[in-house]
Amino acid sequence: MDTATRTDARPTAPHAADSHDLIRVQGARENNLKDVSVDLPKRRLTVFTGVSGSGKSSLVFGTIAAESQRLINETYSAFVQGFMPSLARPDVDLLQGLTTAIIVDQERMGANVRSTVGTATDVNAMLRILFSRLGEPHIGSSQAFSFNVASISGAGAVTIERGGQKIKERRDFEITGGMCPRCEGMGSVTDFDLSALYDETKSLREGALTIPGYSMDGWYGRIFMESGFLDPDKPIGRYTKKELDALLHKPATKIKVEGINVTYEGLIPRMQKSFLSKDREAMQPHIRAFVDRAVTFTDCPECDGTRLNEGARSSKIKGISIADACRMQISDLAQWVRGLEEPSVAPLLAGLTETLDSFVEIGLGYLSLDRPAGTLSGGEAQRTKMIRHLGSSLTDVTYVFDEPTIGLHPHDIQRMNELLLRLRDKGNTVLVVEHKPETIAIADHVVDLGPGAGTAGGEIVYQGDVPGLRRSGTLTGRHLDDRARLKPSVRSRTGALEVRGASTHNLRDVDVDIPLGVLVVLTGVAGSGKSSLVSGSVARRDGVVTIDQGAIKGSRRSNPATYTGLLEPVRKAFAKANGVKPALFSANSAGACPSCNGAGVIYLDLAMMAGVSTPCEVCEGKRFQPAVLEYRLGGKDISEVLAMSVAEAEPFFATGEARTPAAHTILQRLADVGLGYLTLGQPLTTLSGGERQRLKLASQMGEKGEVYVLDEPTTGLHLADVEQLLGLLDRLVDGGRSVVVIEHHQAVMAHADWIIDLGPGAGHDGGRVVFEGTPADLVADRSTLTGQHLAAYIGA
Repeated sequence: MDTATRTDARPTAPHAADSHDLIRVQGARENNLKDVSVDLPKRRLTVFTGVSGSGKSSLVFGTIAAESQRLINETYSAFVQGFMPSLARPDVDLLQGLTTAIIVDQERMGANVRSTVGTATDVNAMLRILFSRLGEPHIGSSQAFSFNVASISGAGAVTIERGGQKIKERRDFEITGGMCPRCEGMGSVTDFDLSALYDETKSLREGALTIPGYSMDGWYGRIFMESGFLDPDKPIGRYTKKELDALLHKPATKIKVEGINVTYEGLIPRMQKSFLSKDREAMQPHIRAFVDRAVTFTDCPECDGTRLNEGARSSKIKGISIADACRMQISDLAQWVRGLEEPSVAPLLAGLTETLDSFVEIGLGYLSLDRPAGTLSGGEAQRTKMIRHLGSSLTDVTYVFDEPTIGLHPHDIQRMNELLLRLRDKGNTVLVVEHKPETIAIADHVVDLGPGAGTAGGEIVYQGDVPGLRRSGTLTGRHLDDRARLKPSVRSRTGALEVRGASTHNLRDVDVDIPLGVLVVLTGVAGSGKSSLVSGSVARRDGVVTIDQGAIKGSRRSNPATYTGLLEPVRKAFAKANGVKPALFSANSAGACPSCNGAGVIYLDLAMMAGVSTPCEVCEGKRFQPAVLEYRLGGKDISEVLAMSVAEAEPFFATGEARTPAAHTILQRLADVGLGYLTLGQPLTTLSGGERQRLKLASQMGEKGEVYVLDEPTTGLHLADVEQLLGLLDRLVDGGRSVVVIEHHQAVMAHADWIIDLGPGAGHDGGRVVFEGTPADLVADRSTLTGQHLAAYIGA
């Protein structure tokens, strides 16, 4: 008995499996990281902070999450890996203790015009099954309710081989789909303004076509001029009816041009395939401007914008069709589904209810399933991706979030914080890149990167708990408790932008006057109707320049110099100084190194293994031919200019031999938005989300506009950078411009001259103006959620 007692009392040694409580990173050098080593506690909430461009995303996404995903991919067979993206090993000495990483980032949810909230989250798939089982009248399988499946039928002879003999048999087939035949499942039909497609006073040879990319020197021009269907020397205004029909509507027809087989197609079917099959948000700015000018989109008169044919709309459950269900606000749809009691589909109803409830819980109950996925903001897209993980039974997973509070009103941030803590409390490791002090405050562990951005960053300046961060003296620590003050006086308006009867999405016939000549902040909870007001009633007016959160489209060859148009005047300055043609100074044109085609690296594709890129031995990564590098401007060659930072290039192009006013103006704008540390030739693919938006802001500030509309410009901005942004907004207003900002950041609200608050709730609980006036009046009034949070923020 005594022996047993002594044995029970003996301390038990910890199990070896319980000793792996850290994710260990040693010697990380991705992008601007400088041999970073850090230990991160597992099953805790770690927040990564630091100025935009300090290396947060490089450490979290480019190193930890990337290696986790690469290792998981390697567990599949070589055959399966051949169909998966091949990932290179991050530049790091050692990574230990990794767990499966689930990345929930800010990337927009695809640019396919057929993608909706319902299709992107698989809710539509469940609804289609539900209606195929319970809908009355019964019209077919689940694909009969899909707007991506067309109804087709056919019959004919087929040859099959049976017993060594070939036998011909007649076969019939029929597919019942749900696609509306008029709009082909798009929900809208298009009408073209022909005057925007061509100048009828000119002939084709004189350049009558005004569509981007349709020059007469290129293939399109040659196809039209040498097709034989049109007279290239006759003005389009004098075309016969047959010639005009051939120009505009002729279906695809095989012809020969210069002995080469090509396909001739009328302008309208060609445009529908090349331009209108893409989501508007994914188009290049000049293409988007042309489409906005030339094409009118209206709801399809046959399906009323539901995308579904008459059969799919006729089948109903308790008087509700699938089109009605997809148009309902998700919070209402969840209630309707909960009221369906049918034992035969009980598991389906349970799964559907759980997913819809997750939408509501995460603050997206105001959306509808038929909302195009491309119209979701970055924050909405990220929260939509979170939905499939909320009810997951997986534990010991690493969840990686990129600024999950983007697009959230202070009232909603608390709910997001609770979700992050819930994921942690289930036994998961949660890594969050974040700037908002409300989210930093709930962290178990903080990693602060800096001290600056770009080459001035890439180091860990603090790691520990939140109280320690406040005492640390780092840039984040010093600004963590910053609180803006209300301005002692506000500017007076010079006029007003009148909005009458705005009813886009959930807006309820809103009448509001947006003051001009001042800084206006448009605010309200997520889903209250802010973006609907701007996009539906303000954005497309003359003189209005809209700078949204849409991603910058760019390849590894794109960089700040090409994106902002800076390279154009620089190339011309080099050409003028050296007496040669400008194309020599483009790595994508005549001056490109012939060995690497101007990429600077030689890329070797290794099928299912990660490809290998090595610096080009001929140009040593400089991207240009050696002969081009002989030409100089101000003592520097073109590769040395592209290696300069914005801060270095600004004085270089301001005076002396290299003086180029057009380039200097663009560089000033880049410095104004806080991108002085960026290298002119840095690939756009390496920029963080905040850097990309500010690059877009800098490039569009040069447009001739009277009213600037900015959609959450504080996205990706460190607390210390918000002050610089406010200075930029002030300079725009003081320069005679009107600035309207959609924003939730209280520092921007406090700095405004006028606030328009929408609400009171989201979806059909919002869509009304609940306050308009000065920030001081909003704080004094405190009748809205925004007023209450702003009052608490400034300590009033």
